[in-house]
Amino acid sequence: MRDVKLTDIYQHRIAQKYITRSGIAHAIAVAYHAFQLAHESGEDVDSAAKAGFMHDIGHYTWYKNGKWDYDLYRLNDIHAIKGAERAHKLLIRLGENPIKAKEVALAILFHTDSFLPGGEVVRTPLQSIVKLSDEKDEEPGGAHHYRELDFERAMKSLEILDNKIDDYLKKKEE
Repeated sequence: MRDVKLTDIYQHRIAQKYITRSGIAHAIAVAYHAFQLAHESGEDVDSAAKAGFMHDIGHYTWYKNGKWDYDLYRLNDIHAIKGAERAHKLLIRLGENPIKAKEVALAILFHTDSFLPGGEVVRTPLQSIVKLSDEKDEEPGGAHHYRELDFERAMKSLEILDNKIDDYLKKKEE
């Protein structure tokens, strides 16, 4: 049995503020991709879905003269660092196992190379899954962050994914 479900995360005010700001449709799509890739590779589907869902919880918006400035964003981006911190704190508040919360936070931290001065890093399988899942849903110019989804539809999508995770874990135990 899982300590925290995706719907628990989504209903929290922190998630409502930060995950929706960076694109709830993108967050859910990445969670689904992460679940599928983890399922296929035998990794922890629960941690993968959680990290996929919260991977952009640390996003800031960088505007110049009222317009999104992608170059300014890339120059100053620390969303993975801030996201790992926010996700860990939120998971702990919600009652997640501390070891799992750390694993999810690290997967969020390493889902991108944008904050690393030297670029590449050696990733665990879970961290690689979250990075690949994010890349699978990217659109030119960051358009994936602007797809919209209302609260009820987002909750329904997350309930379906929570059920898939529960079913997978139940079958794995048997």
